[in-house]
Amino acid sequence: MGSPGAGKTTVGRILAGMLDKPVMDIDNDHLESHWGIPVAEQLSRLGPEGFLQAEGEAVMNFTSDNCVISLSGSNPMHHRAMEHISTLGTVVFLDVPSADILHRLEMMKVNRIVGQGAGMDMADILRYRQQFYEGRYDIRVLCGNNESAENIARKVQEVLTWHKNSNKYISTRQSTKREESRTFSEVVLEGLAPDGGLYVPKERLRRLHDCEWERLVQCSYKERALRILEQCIPHAEVHPSVLKNMVQTAYAQDRFSTDGVVPLVQLNNNQHVMELFHGPTASFKDLALQLMPQFYAEFSRRRSEGRDEHRSLILVATSGDTGGAVLDGFSRLPASLQQYVAVMVLYPEDGISPIQKAQMTTNQADNVHVVGVQSDFDFCQSTVKSIFKQLSGSSDESSSGPYHPQYRVHLSAANSINWGRLLPQVVYHASAYLDLVKQGTISMGQEVDICIPTGNFGNILGAVYAKRMGIPFKRFICASNQNNVLTDFLNTGCYDLRHRRLHQTMSPSIDILVSSNLERFLHLLTEDGGSTADMFHLLEQQKLFKVPNQMLSEFQEDFCADWCHEEDCAQTIQTIFQSNGYLLDPHTAVAKTVADRFSTNDRPTLLASTAHYCKFAPDVLTALGKSLPTNSPMALFQALQGLNPQPSLHGQLRKDIQRPRRHQTVLEADRSQIVTEMESFMGSYFGK
Repeated sequence: MGSPGAGKTTVGRILAGMLDKPVMDIDNDHLESHWGIPVAEQLSRLGPEGFLQAEGEAVMNFTSDNCVISLSGSNPMHHRAMEHISTLGTVVFLDVPSADILHRLEMMKVNRIVGQGAGMDMADILRYRQQFYEGRYDIRVLCGNNESAENIARKVQEVLTWHKNSNKYISTRQSTKREESRTFSEVVLEGLAPDGGLYVPKERLRRLHDCEWERLVQCSYKERALRILEQCIPHAEVHPSVLKNMVQTAYAQDRFSTDGVVPLVQLNNNQHVMELFHGPTASFKDLALQLMPQFYAEFSRRRSEGRDEHRSLILVATSGDTGGAVLDGFSRLPASLQQYVAVMVLYPEDGISPIQKAQMTTNQADNVHVVGVQSDFDFCQSTVKSIFKQLSGSSDESSSGPYHPQYRVHLSAANSINWGRLLPQVVYHASAYLDLVKQGTISMGQEVDICIPTGNFGNILGAVYAKRMGIPFKRFICASNQNNVLTDFLNTGCYDLRHRRLHQTMSPSIDILVSSNLERFLHLLTEDGGSTADMFHLLEQQKLFKVPNQMLSEFQEDFCADWCHEEDCAQTIQTIFQSNGYLLDPHTAVAKTVADRFSTNDRPTLLASTAHYCKFAPDVLTALGKSLPTNSPMALFQALQGLNPQPSLHGQLRKDIQRPRRHQTVLEADRSQIVTEMESFMGSYFGK
């Protein structure tokens, strides 16, 4: 399928030869024999509107099997005809650049096509027709500028093969001898694998060709997200038409305050800040957690059709930002979907900022519950994992994850241990690179470095997957605070928790010692679930594991790592604000401090700004030498406003913290208390 001049007939013939299948051309092999006259003559007789109707009726009588079918350019404009066509097989859209199509039509001396009204030029009608192609394909193939029919046919074959084999996910701890796998919908619903590992694709993510990335340069963020995620999610799981609606909802203007969603700001020299905080909760987590709840609710709805309801509790441990983003994302679901899903968030009572706490504890949705714990984030996270592990044995259906039989509720996760949460993070790393190309800072294919403040290793892993898909990141700079276990690991290959204690810092989202997504990274390198399982069992039992020297050398080709003291972080906030009025949050200041040690004039560096400075007002004001008015969130906002900083204050966050506090529960660091609280919430929400 595609526009007139897209090369459907030629590509179809070549593809049929590759697949050793017959080929059918709708124009030549069906319409002309059906009508008994040439297509052009029928168009002349009936006119555009009559022709479309007659063509659609003729196509509804068409049937074929085990062959390659080349549609006409106007077939998708007849709704019922395309509904029929879609039942015959996989619909592939050849998305060819408009300039190429116009050139080909000119060479073919085609000056009029079906649907072209009076006074409408060819470029306008091609834009008009795009809406019909966009809603009808199963697989989009991005064709490069002046790409040959042979290359396009090979690409179609490659993409078809990927989709055929792609819907298999395995645990990072799964032995190669086991053939067990999950589908995309199952891993989103399940979260954590029963063996304690994390789900990863069995097949590598598809690597896009440079010409495909080039096609995305002029696209909006929403368009890029759709086209990238189409390459990662099998169409049988989330059809592109459904995915498009999800993406449009997730990144709408009522959720993200900027048209670009993730704007780039040149900080100085060759450093560019990726502003990842323009979502509703002022954190980079929004970029995934406005989308992932839609996946989850849709899959729960499907499970519930025709059988018992698939009811779920999303159990989340947060170091500050994830909790707010999860609560916001799931509370925005329509009421018809909220009935399937509730959320309980655990946070360290004294380990997050007052604004983060206000943001979470004032959430007014009925399907959420927020609980403080008198401990640190690692305790909250390990408690969640232990609950998952205990209940995994109670599951009636292994593909549904941990299951609480008394309340008939499945448990799942929405932090980055869930593949459905991690996957959207690939998009913004790729999009930032494409923006550097769009603004002329680099040319397509030129390498850049990327520096990310890193605690749980999920954000930086999204950039690693983006590179695997073809984005030319040269170095991943892993920036840590005093909880520098990742710095030591990436520099020595030894992950050692034996003598470490968690430090509370002004950058709490990276106050983490057990980095969950590191497990996915090591599996990506080894592709060996047995060795990955061994490493993390050693970490659980002996607080220590070490990777072989060969593996250390392999990831040091791409990674460099360092950390900074609190004083350095505060000094960076002050220096940047004094020099250009730009205010960094403490996490971004960690990234900036570390990036300065590695930045080179040879390559631009992207700095991931993971949160808005408003969320960490006390530490930011202290770093600037300002006295704190009170610990009241609104007073802190007013103090920040008096500085007239760039970027401006976060409007949605300001509204949220003025809501009345609803969630008052604070528990001791006692697993049994947390389980009791969880069961009480499940009973009250799902039992009503």
